[in-house]
Amino acid sequence: MDDAARDRGAASRTARRLRAWLELVRWHKPSGRLILLIPAGWSLWLLPQGPPDTPLVLAVVIGGLAVSAAGCIANDLWDRRIDPQVERTRQRPLASGRVGVAEAVLLLLLALLLALAVVLWGLPAANRGLCLLLAVAALPPVLLYPSAKRWFPYPQLVLAVCWGFAVLIPWAAASGSLQGWPLALAWLATLLWTFGFDTVYAMADRDDDRRIGVRSSALSLEGRAPAVVTACYGGTGLCLALAALTLPSGAGALHPLGWALGAVGALGMVREGLALDRVPAGADGFLSRGFFGRHFSRQVWLGALLLLALVLGRLP
Repeated sequence: MDDAARDRGAASRTARRLRAWLELVRWHKPSGRLILLIPAGWSLWLLPQGPPDTPLVLAVVIGGLAVSAAGCIANDLWDRRIDPQVERTRQRPLASGRVGVAEAVLLLLLALLLALAVVLWGLPAANRGLCLLLAVAALPPVLLYPSAKRWFPYPQLVLAVCWGFAVLIPWAAASGSLQGWPLALAWLATLLWTFGFDTVYAMADRDDDRRIGVRSSALSLEGRAPAVVTACYGGTGLCLALAALTLPSGAGALHPLGWALGAVGALGMVREGLALDRVPAGADGFLSRGFFGRHFSRQVWLGALLLLALVLGRLP
């Protein structure tokens, strides 16, 4: 084999390895990364003192991506023996053997170190202590969430708690406290939204989960799942609307275009929930996995629309 062929082979192996790493942290599917950053945006644009500055937004984005990567790796480490048995996950890097356990643990540590670096050096110094406490508090649920399906009938609720820190930490970074009705309402909206869309996502795996013996809110709720998801989506829109109303007068919270877009986003979420009862079952008696994937992607757009409504509502 000549040198050129060896170089091409080495380049191909490097490309495959990088692709496997990107798949491990799900950066080849940006929807899941954006859906974590959107609640952080809700929090930042509900601050009573006004919209956040650019350095804080950048720090929150980088920290959110790092935590998201760590959560994905932890999930696949926990599930590396389960994922090969599930149609949707059997080609994931750890499940298929394209990434080893030691390699995944190293990447997990790097992601956690990046998140820690953002807290220590990227967030305002005056509020860094509270942010560090919240980051430490977030670590156990983030790392333990993947195990919840083995012992808790509603593991999606554990994920919702993890997602809630995406609201708490940015607020603490900007204000130095965890006080205020906008924060409480944004946190509740995030819990409801996360529980709703992840319950829908779990519906795609109900047959595999039941066969393997793991739990999910989709299995626990059974036929009530569409109604519960619809209520969660409606509650999300209502909480964000109430949060905007609590802002100081003159902050732009009643900006007509912002409210119009917010209404469209909230109604779109409710419509998505109602649609779950109208999707025909496939030959195996379960709803199409493709439907759930599209539903998840649409939640990104609808959540972003609600964020845009808040952004526009804060314009002078």
